[in-house]
Amino acid sequence: MTWQVGGVNITRVAELGGAPFPSTFMFPEATPELVRRHAWLRPHFAHEDGRLFGSIHSFVIESGKRRIIVDTCVGNDKARSIRAWNLLQGPFLDDLALAGYPADSIDTVLCTHLHVDHVGWNTRLVEGKWVPTFPNARYLFGRKEWEHWSSEEALRHEDDVMGDSVRPIIDADLAELVDMNHALTPEVRLEPTPGHTPGHVSVRISSRGEEAVITGDLMHHPLQCAEPDLANNFDVDAATARRTRRDFLSRYANKPVLVLGTHFAPPTGGWIVDAEQAWRVELTPPGDACG
Repeated sequence: MTWQVGGVNITRVAELGGAPFPSTFMFPEATPELVRRHAWLRPHFAHEDGRLFGSIHSFVIESGKRRIIVDTCVGNDKARSIRAWNLLQGPFLDDLALAGYPADSIDTVLCTHLHVDHVGWNTRLVEGKWVPTFPNARYLFGRKEWEHWSSEEALRHEDDVMGDSVRPIIDADLAELVDMNHALTPEVRLEPTPGHTPGHVSVRISSRGEEAVITGDLMHHPLQCAEPDLANNFDVDAATARRTRRDFLSRYANKPVLVLGTHFAPPTGGWIVDAEQAWRVELTPPGDACG
């Protein structure tokens, strides 16, 4: 699945997804009745019974000669408390190569934040040791995000995410700590979207008069367009996350900006529209401005 935004190419490479899951796994207040109320979610984003569809995937951005992978999913061989993610043995690296991006061709790894399902393929297990998966890449971590997750309180998390997926990158001297508005290329820059985590960022792409934005986890599901106040079970600061989400939706509604959801099930990309006093995702561009 690929999108062209001006001179920038964006490719989705999936690790997990397909089966519907209970809405309350992600949103404690999202009853099946609430999900079914929003008919536009079906069939792509919600099942008729009110369960949700989602995805865990990476995006690879080609900007000029740069190859940037945004978020690296769960990863193989990692002990995780969520059973479906525990000790995975999946073909993600093969799929990445089949899409045209062998691991050694990636020159930048960007993590929108440092949660377990966004850093997993930062490293891989080789002879009992976690080593960088992308040996020719610089890994970009948000400075504020790093400061939060390297605190003593964060390190008590039951999954050793920092130990198996972040610190090996620091130890290999491949990491760069960047500000929340960092520009990766003239066409690709970060956009601060805090709340889900303190240093969470989205990725803005602007090229030849066309624009897109990769959400990260400021929204986990298109349901949060219609219900922006829905808290996520994994938000660090739910109140800030709500404000950030509303600001984002207001900023991009009815604009020719392709929104690519980091956990949105296929078709993954769409445009935010403000209709009948509620936001939603449309799968076709609004008017002629988008193509």
